[in-house]
Amino acid sequence: MMRRWMFLFLCLPALLKAQSNTNSTTAVPPYKQYSIISPAPLTLYDGHVITKNDLPRNRPVIVFLFSVECDHCAHMTEEILQNIDKFKQATLLMVTPFKPDRMKAWYDQYNIGKYPGIIMAAEPTRQIVYYYDLENFPGVYIYDKKHKLVADYEGTVKLETLLKHL
Repeated sequence: MMRRWMFLFLCLPALLKAQSNTNSTTAVPPYKQYSIISPAPLTLYDGHVITKNDLPRNRPVIVFLFSVECDHCAHMTEEILQNIDKFKQATLLMVTPFKPDRMKAWYDQYNIGKYPGIIMAAEPTRQIVYYYDLENFPGVYIYDKKHKLVADYEGTVKLETLLKHL
């Protein structure tokens, strides 16, 4: 009896996967299936919670998924802030999967409060990472003014590449 249970416990998952028609490497991530901004609730600097429905309408949105521990994310943040005037027609939604206190330190370090076109938020449940199927930070997802996906990038992206989609 014990042998049967061991067989089921050890071999059944492999057998089921082998018979499955879906392969995790070919599965379409949710953001591509739905082509909308992540519906996960986001916590702002002041503790208020927003969703995609609270974002400004009729403006392109750049979702910048960053890690507070990522040097590439820090460099990209600095580069965006140095060229913030080039992003004035868009909303930049900067989201980290870290807790709000870690996000607040980043917010303060980069003086995000002085940039009205930037919304910074924390999403510590990491639903957003799964939604975007992000493996490497940063992740950049560009949505048109109707908030439909037009481009996505993982890893460092040149500003010129982002700007051509706005």
